Amino acid sequence: MKIRIIGPCGSGKTYIAKELSRKYNTPYYELDNLVWNRTEVQRRNPVEVRDAKLMDILRQDSWIIEGVHYKWGMDTFRQADIIVIIKPNKLATQYRVVRRFIRTRLRVESSNYKQTLHNLYTMLFVWNKDYYSVSLPAIMNLTDAYSDKRVVIARNRDLHAIMEERLNNREGIHQ
Repeated sequence: MKIRIIGPCGSGKTYIAKELSRKYNTPYYELDNLVWNRTEVQRRNPVEVRDAKLMDILRQDSWIIEGVHYKWGMDTFRQADIIVIIKPNKLATQYRVVRRFIRTRLRVESSNYKQTLHNLYTMLFVWNKDYYSVSLPAIMNLTDAYSDKRVVIARNRDLHAIMEERLNNREGIHQ
């Protein structure tokens, strides 16, 4: 099974990827961890390193890949059995980003990157600002060729019923 999950910051991409990973015993990967060198704050991996890591993942028989990135990694969409586009309420995403910031700063929740006010600002007012007007239409256009395996959901819980239906019907899902 190969699943590609995409949505804005705070949409629940990682949450649903972890849930599906546990349920279907399939490894999940965060594209952010390919982009960023997590040993140093805000240092990007060279494009060659990022792309090589992605190719290693894509060679596997099954995977769940989540991330907001769509301008690179077209093979993630091409190879996926199902493409999940999360289109949540804007206020909900902003709330989740702020909640995650507070919880990680208080060390109630862990994070694989350092939460800073600069990162919070960037997520809220740069990355998420144009998601619905710019990124989402571009993602929909980019995935038009794969519309038969594309699913748009507003809430993560909606995906469970869709996955069960697809698995029961064996529509394009390879286990």
